[in-house]
Amino acid sequence: MVLGQIKHTVKQAKLSDVILSQLETMILEGSLKAGQKLPAERDLAKQFNVSRPSLREAIQKLEAKGLVNRRQGGGTFVSEQILKGFSDPLFDLMSQSNESQFDLLEFRHGIEGMSAYYAAMRGTKADYEEIRRQHDAIGEAQLEHNYREEAKAVFEFYLAICGASHNGVILHLARSMSAVVIDNIEQNLTILAQRPDIFAKIAEYRTHLMDAILSGQPQKAWGASHRHLAFIEEVLLNLTEEQSRMERSMRRMQKL
Repeated sequence: MVLGQIKHTVKQAKLSDVILSQLETMILEGSLKAGQKLPAERDLAKQFNVSRPSLREAIQKLEAKGLVNRRQGGGTFVSEQILKGFSDPLFDLMSQSNESQFDLLEFRHGIEGMSAYYAAMRGTKADYEEIRRQHDAIGEAQLEHNYREEAKAVFEFYLAICGASHNGVILHLARSMSAVVIDNIEQNLTILAQRPDIFAKIAEYRTHLMDAILSGQPQKAWGASHRHLAFIEEVLLNLTEEQSRMERSMRRMQKL
């Protein structure tokens, strides 16, 4: 060896680690969802164009990280535990607190505004088709006159927008908050039912939001999201104040 010459060797990545990274990316971006069953090993091996032993090793590493779990004779599933962060008793209490309902609305201002902005900037044709599909599903849910089902449909619409943002943190934060946010939407709908005339206005705001995203205008999408939630918040505040005044009046009358 010539003096001063340094021999460099590049360690090639192990195939199972490459597969592991790809599977982790699929979980992170939402292609593989919590609770979803992974395709059969032979199908995944064909998809990644790798041997089944290498694929099996990658799945074992995923399991060791707690990202998937195997069910005897049932296959391999993405772990449900990855979405458990916001399902503790504290958040159950929050869902029952009137004040926390407004806190959640403020939280939604931030996350839904950001997701709308990035969805307009980065969304693909397939993303936009999903957003439109979920938007139409809200109208179908409203025909059932069931606020819980409508709330779920509204959440799925916003989740589609989060997916179109192509920001893994936004998507998984929204998913992990699903139970709390759906409760928030349902409670809002129940209160807003005192003013059935405003539902058409809310639907109009929601359509403006979708149109801004589909037309690829980030700033307009952000503004549409803000105006939509600000309108809901204003109406809710007025209705709760009216309810509070009525309750105070009833208590005074009972004392007379």
